[in-house]
Amino acid sequence: MGSYLFTGGRFLDPRRDELIDGIEVLVEDALVKEVSDRPISASGARRIDIGARTLMPGLIDAHIHVVLTEVNLQLLGDIPLTLLSAKGSVAMRAMLERGFTTLRDTGGADWGIKAAVEQGLFVGPRLFIAGQPLSQTGGHGDFRTRTQTQTFCACCSGLTWASRVADGVPDVIKAARDELRKGADHIKIMVSGGVASQLDPLESLQYRVDEIEAAVDEATRWGTYVCAHAYSAKAITRAVQAGVRTIEHGNLIDAPTAALMAEHNAFLVPTLVAYDALKRRGRDYGLSAYSLAKNEIVLEAGLRSLEICRAAGVKIGFGSDLLGQLQTDHCTEFALRSDLMSTQEIIRSATLVNAEIVRQSGRLGELVTGAFADLLVVDGNPYRDLGVFRSDGGRLDAIMANGVLVRNRL
Repeated sequence: MGSYLFTGGRFLDPRRDELIDGIEVLVEDALVKEVSDRPISASGARRIDIGARTLMPGLIDAHIHVVLTEVNLQLLGDIPLTLLSAKGSVAMRAMLERGFTTLRDTGGADWGIKAAVEQGLFVGPRLFIAGQPLSQTGGHGDFRTRTQTQTFCACCSGLTWASRVADGVPDVIKAARDELRKGADHIKIMVSGGVASQLDPLESLQYRVDEIEAAVDEATRWGTYVCAHAYSAKAITRAVQAGVRTIEHGNLIDAPTAALMAEHNAFLVPTLVAYDALKRRGRDYGLSAYSLAKNEIVLEAGLRSLEICRAAGVKIGFGSDLLGQLQTDHCTEFALRSDLMSTQEIIRSATLVNAEIVRQSGRLGELVTGAFADLLVVDGNPYRDLGVFRSDGGRLDAIMANGVLVRNRL
């Protein structure tokens, strides 16, 4: 991996509202060894002068699905797992090229694809995985048609990676334990209806409270947490009161529920770009009229949910939730939030807040001594122009992931 000394340019510390001049950063063996406002002595390091550019920590997406490679999830039923893995590896490299050096996968990716990156078999961001999300029968993760009784073949159908059905406390306990056994970093559950699912009303309340509590108890005893797909205020309330740590989406939240989240130190991970992209392009990739109608409801409420949660003091992460072909819209999430949040807030959500969500504060999301060497050299000032984050990564002149320069145009 070697040693690198980054000098010159400007330094983005997401804890501060302005860039800093005169900061040098020394990287050794995939870690940040030293950060100083004075010259660092490192005779054996490769010196990289970034000129007038900005050095900043790598970005984190806290809600992504790297192997759900079709907007119309039903099509995954005819895709073998080997092909899905190959497509997922290509998608991950593209996300890294956009500056996302860490991903929290909230359903689909397994220990194997995470290990492939860690072992250097292909280049991609570091992964924190949920494995297969848990859904009740007929819930957001049950993708059977009305005429099907059997679940999809676990050994050969890509759709099995999207979720697993578990009903009742014993079954939920077993499923949560099994996902943790298989290497999940967190447990994902579905507690409301969703856009992509074809049979459940958006406002439906899914899983009984005792089932939610069972999943939370299993995750807690394993030393981890539960994240929950939830839209309505009532669904969010039930989840948070049962101990769920992060709420995914949350578009239909209200002020009392946001206050409850703040009281319980729960996080919100909005995914505004998913609904924007589905409205513009979903029909082109086979999204049904039923899903498009549900998408309109959550799209309209998206920004309002951020406003409510900001006012209540809820910590807001950064997610995208883009499926398959829509992942080229990845960086549009920055622009969608800019009508409500400052550039500093948005960047903090994709760095410091998301690092806290994946329980890696001080290791990810900022460049401090002892942190992982995940960093970007940006052509421009991100605090003044979020347009530096583009889906083609064109304004990123250098990208380092885990101490490896995966791009260097300097």
